[in-house]
Amino acid sequence: MEPFSFATSESLHHPVSIRIINLEGDEPPLPPSTQFENAELRHVGSNSSPHSDLYVTAQVWAGSKPLTVPVQTAYKSFRTERRWNEWLTLPINYSALPLNSCLAITLWDSSPAGGKDAEGLAIPFGGTTLPLFDRDNQVQKGRQKCHVHRRKIADGHDKTTTPAVIRRRTRSHGKRGEQAPLGKDAEEMERLEGLFKKHEMGEIPRVDWLDQLVFRTVERRGLQSAKGSHRTLQRRQGAQDSAAEKDGANGGSPDPESYHRSLYQLNVELPRFDFPVVFADLEYPPPPISSLQNMSGSQSNVALKPPPEVQFGPGINSLDNSSAGFGSRLVKVYDPEVGAKDNPAEAKHRRLVRSQHRHGVLDKDLKPNAKVRDELNVIMSYSPNHILNTEEKDLVWKFRYHLTRDKRAVTKFVKSVNWHDPSERKQAEQVLARWTEIDVDDALELLGPTFDSQVVRAYAVERLRKADDHELLLYLLQLVQALKYEHISPDSTQDATRDSSLARFLIARAAANFTLGNYFHWYLMVECDDNSPEQGTQNREMYRKVAYDFMTELVKQPDGAETRGTLLRQAELIAILSRISGEVKLSHESIPKKTERVKRFLADPKNEVATIDPPLPLPLDPSVHVIGVSPDETTVFKSSLCPIKVTFRTTQGTTYPIIFKTGDDLRQDQLVIQIITLMDQLLQKENLDLKLSPYKILATSTTAGASQFVPSVSFQSIPSALAYLKSHSPDSRQPLGLRQETLDTYVKSCAGYCVITYILGVGDRHLDNLLLAPDGHFFHADFGFILGRDPKPFAPVMKLSKEMVDCMGGVNSEHFKMFKQYCFLAYAALRKSSNLILNLFSLMVDANIPDIRFEPDKAVLKVRERFHLELNEEDAMLYFDRVIEDALGAIAPVVIDKLHELVQAFRA
Repeated sequence: MEPFSFATSESLHHPVSIRIINLEGDEPPLPPSTQFENAELRHVGSNSSPHSDLYVTAQVWAGSKPLTVPVQTAYKSFRTERRWNEWLTLPINYSALPLNSCLAITLWDSSPAGGKDAEGLAIPFGGTTLPLFDRDNQVQKGRQKCHVHRRKIADGHDKTTTPAVIRRRTRSHGKRGEQAPLGKDAEEMERLEGLFKKHEMGEIPRVDWLDQLVFRTVERRGLQSAKGSHRTLQRRQGAQDSAAEKDGANGGSPDPESYHRSLYQLNVELPRFDFPVVFADLEYPPPPISSLQNMSGSQSNVALKPPPEVQFGPGINSLDNSSAGFGSRLVKVYDPEVGAKDNPAEAKHRRLVRSQHRHGVLDKDLKPNAKVRDELNVIMSYSPNHILNTEEKDLVWKFRYHLTRDKRAVTKFVKSVNWHDPSERKQAEQVLARWTEIDVDDALELLGPTFDSQVVRAYAVERLRKADDHELLLYLLQLVQALKYEHISPDSTQDATRDSSLARFLIARAAANFTLGNYFHWYLMVECDDNSPEQGTQNREMYRKVAYDFMTELVKQPDGAETRGTLLRQAELIAILSRISGEVKLSHESIPKKTERVKRFLADPKNEVATIDPPLPLPLDPSVHVIGVSPDETTVFKSSLCPIKVTFRTTQGTTYPIIFKTGDDLRQDQLVIQIITLMDQLLQKENLDLKLSPYKILATSTTAGASQFVPSVSFQSIPSALAYLKSHSPDSRQPLGLRQETLDTYVKSCAGYCVITYILGVGDRHLDNLLLAPDGHFFHADFGFILGRDPKPFAPVMKLSKEMVDCMGGVNSEHFKMFKQYCFLAYAALRKSSNLILNLFSLMVDANIPDIRFEPDKAVLKVRERFHLELNEEDAMLYFDRVIEDALGAIAPVVIDKLHELVQAFRA
């Protein structure tokens, strides 16, 4: 068979349109006697002129019901013929059309006196109903001749009374209601019109010189046929007139409808397509499945909301109710658990396909050709949250041995395995053992909630063992969250680490390194303190069990007892600070009195913070050993939570100020600072030092925490950033009067934070949380809104204010050009590590972070959108250049900053 190219209607997202060309036909004028007896006929426009003004309406119908509102032609004055030549576009696409769709086309005449089916001052001149699909279920296209049924509105019903095409009979038996043939000439003209349409659609080859001869000949024949048809109609009309007069003589009245039997044709045109468009029913997606998904074993500890209560509909219990009987109505209820199960046909197909690829010699030596290799490369480039379809999974499984040399393919291979099939699971474990060493980002992905196999998770942990303590500290926050997806029993009689390779690994590394152990301990304490419904009792008990096993392992170390005592002393210090912070927050004293109260409290020897002996590693930064507090350097900030600045004295003879506050959950700020620290490390690996200064922050509970205090000023508190920096680092030899090193630090740090806050979607940016250090370091504070959330309207995607640019010398300066170059370099470098950042966010989905908890299923997608991985590097840089330009030209942030300044002044 020859190839047949066609398209399906469901993929045709093009609006339905029709061109109203002209109206052909004629009818004898009404006799004066009829107009005299029917006064309303004298005012009808078509009775006064053969070329009176008409307008046309078109409407899509299906199933005897309208699908759209009617669309009408514009007003047009006719002189010699009724020709509109106007396209009408209806508000529906071809993809949404049912098979029985049709166009109801009505021509409207003017009648000030009204009449039957009148709408205002218009009465129907005639109507026609044109199906949008032909007998072969193909979309109608090209020119169409539609028979006009006089004085009728196009009904659009499935069994329409106004069809566009009337099937003529070859013979007439004189029965009433049957239409007689118009003659051989008319039939020949219909045949020629069909050929003309094929010629117009390109189905008949074009021969210009022959086509012109045929056109002239057919035109002459058409005129002869029209005259003959007109004479035939006049004879039929005369017979009807005689019958009408006879009825009038016998006491009846002549029927005005008898004077409107003339033949009218409306010429229209439908859109043309290069290929036939065949009807294909729209496949609607299945009903949404709620949170009652098939949970893997690793997700059994995740607290889910209780399933919704189901009320039985009428007839559900009819068989048990003797009064209802068997005749009661049954109600079908969609079961979401059934929708979550595997399709048995697809499962059978998968087993048949994969049974062909065992551990044979041929299978191990199987290599993809060039086309398949390109397909595999596309699969390898997918982001971590991409879901593979069945064909992609089968392809990865088929070439699994070939892919063992590609470290990127391990996560795609694990996603392609049916771990519930024992035979397939055994094969996958053997192949996984042969895989080349993977990167840390892939190992983190394998520890996520979607991977349940203990073999896979143990394989990921083995990769983490090769990371040093400094690198492991960058991911420790997420690894603690990954414990929720492990098989850890909260039963105190069992060893929590017995069945969890991740828990064993974390406890062993944290016990061997105090810095890791310090943060691991406090991360666990926060999870144990989380009493929210999202955390759940089971998770809380699990973390308590892990913390107990950590202490048990800690005392087994040579200096473990001393280390455990240090952690207990840290807890006592945090408890003392929490007590005074809570008292100050609840007191109704002025700020100076609150400050004096805190100073007296810290100086009191009974509280044991004025002097700390032996020195204590600070929980916020265990590399700093503090020996006491300097009460005179204490400050209480003017805020609703009244945070306290506490200055510690260190063993190095320096001071270390921190800000401690209660009543606020700092876990979201802690996450953002951790990601900024990680991004700084990634940029430096690319030899790009942007002078970032992420201050340390630690949540000690769900309602308290500490952060490092960095001496700085906000952009709101200084008249000019340039003047502030010049006062601390002046240099009259430089163009801006500022030391070059300070200016470079400012430009680089501005670029770094602009890119990072854009990727993380940090919101609520105003001049009060843009800080500047005397040495030129620029940084952000207060990360209460991330992932694109912002309490202010019309917030820009990136904060780049005029005050920031003026300190660089303006938008036309060389330093601003360097700022943009640093932005491009940072954005390109971070896009290379997008998988690592996305995996870290996927592990935090169940961490009870406010802005992640708001839409947990979209958290990773929001970060991924900011990377624009679908663009190549050049297009990505062009896009980010537009982001910078839009941020500079935005007016709303300027207005918001001014309003924020007025509000702060009013509060003061």
